[in-house]
Amino acid sequence: MILAVAGCSDSDSDATVQPTLAAATTIAPASTTTSVPPSTAAPDSTTSEAPSTTQAPQRSLENLDLEFTEAASGFAQPVLMVTPPGDERWFVVDQPGVIWATSGADPEVFLDISDDVSFSGEQGLLGLAFHPEFASNRLLYIYYIDNSGRTIVESVAAVGDTADPTSRREILRVDQPAGNHNGGMIVFGPDDNLWIGLGDGGGANDQFGHGQRQDSPLASMLRISVGPEIDGYTIPAGNLEQEVWAVGLRNPWRFAFDGDDLWIGDVGQNLIEEVDVVDWTTGNPNFGWSIMEGSSCFASSDCDDAGLVLPIYEYFHTEGCSITGGFVYRGSAMPELAGQFMFADYCTGWLRSVGKDGQMWEWFPEGTFSGTIGFGADAAGEPYVLTTSGSIFGLKPVG
Repeated sequence: MILAVAGCSDSDSDATVQPTLAAATTIAPASTTTSVPPSTAAPDSTTSEAPSTTQAPQRSLENLDLEFTEAASGFAQPVLMVTPPGDERWFVVDQPGVIWATSGADPEVFLDISDDVSFSGEQGLLGLAFHPEFASNRLLYIYYIDNSGRTIVESVAAVGDTADPTSRREILRVDQPAGNHNGGMIVFGPDDNLWIGLGDGGGANDQFGHGQRQDSPLASMLRISVGPEIDGYTIPAGNLEQEVWAVGLRNPWRFAFDGDDLWIGDVGQNLIEEVDVVDWTTGNPNFGWSIMEGSSCFASSDCDDAGLVLPIYEYFHTEGCSITGGFVYRGSAMPELAGQFMFADYCTGWLRSVGKDGQMWEWFPEGTFSGTIGFGADAAGEPYVLTTSGSIFGLKPVG
C-alpha cells in the first residue's frame, strides 16, 4: 500500500455565513454541569449500563426524559463539534471549509480553508482532532476532500485564539475513486495515536473492491502516530498492515472511543444500518463489508461470517436511510446515560442510543430533527446534535 504524504449530502450553502449563539447558551468548564438546549450534510444511505457516580439525582433509563433547545444557528453545514483538552471553547466544523470557535459569544472564524476544499455532496471539510497535548504544543489536525477529490489530512498550529493557515502541513493523502463514502472522522485514541475512518471509495456494491483488502487504506480504519517530534507520521506497532488497523467498513462517517471500546456507526447500502463496538486492545477486527451488510450476507445468499464483527445493533431501511453516529455519553447531568452510544438517522430524524448490552433506547421519535449529520460535546461532556438546517441543539434531562 502506498499513501502519498500528505458518505450522502447535498448543499450549496455559502461558507461565509455568520453563525450565532442562542441568547441563553452557556459555555462552561468541564468541572461544571450545564443545562444546554436542543441540527448538516449526511453520510450516504443505502438496543444501558449502570450510571456513574455523580451529584445529579439517580434515575433509571426508563424514567429519563430528554428535551432539546437550539444552542446555535446560522452555520452553513455543521458536521462536528469538538472541545479540546483543557479548553472550554466549542470548535464547530462547517463542511464548506470553515472551523468556527466560540467561548460564549457569537462564533468567530478559527480557520478558513474553503478555497482548498471541494464542498459537494459528501465532500468537504469533515474532521477535526486536537492533539492530546494541544494546550502545550498547539497542534490540531484536519480532514478534508481537496479540489482534486482526494482525502487530505493536515496538521495545523494554533497561534493565540486562531489557527495559523501558513502552518498547515500535509500528513496524509489518499486518492478517492468516487465522490461518496469519504468517511471523515479523525480522533486521537486512548493510545494517543491518530485514528482515521475511511469509506470504501464510493459508488455501490463495493465496486472498487476495497472492502476486504488489507493493502488498501479505503474501507479501513487507519492508525498512525503524529506529533511535533514526528516528520509526517510513523506507523505504530499493532496495525494489521502498514497504516491499516482494521478492514471491512463501508462508510464509518463517525466513530468514538470510550475507554477500551471503539464504537462505529457504519452506513449501510440498501438494507441495513449498523452500530459496531469492539475492544480495540484485543486485535485487528474485520467489520465484514462487503461480505456482510450488517448481520446479513451481502454479495450472496450464503456467506461465512466466521471471524467477522457483527453489529451490536442494526436497523432496517423501513426505519431510516442512513445512520449518523455517534457519541458516547460521559457527562454528569444525565448519569443514567453513561456509556450509551448516541446516534440518529439522517432521513427520519429520530434520536436513539445503545449500550454494551445491545438494548436500544429511543429518545426522540421520527420527525424530531431534520437532517441530523453530527454530534458534539461541550467541556462538561454534555451532548449536542448538529443538523443540515445549520443549527446546533443541546440535550438535557427534563426536570
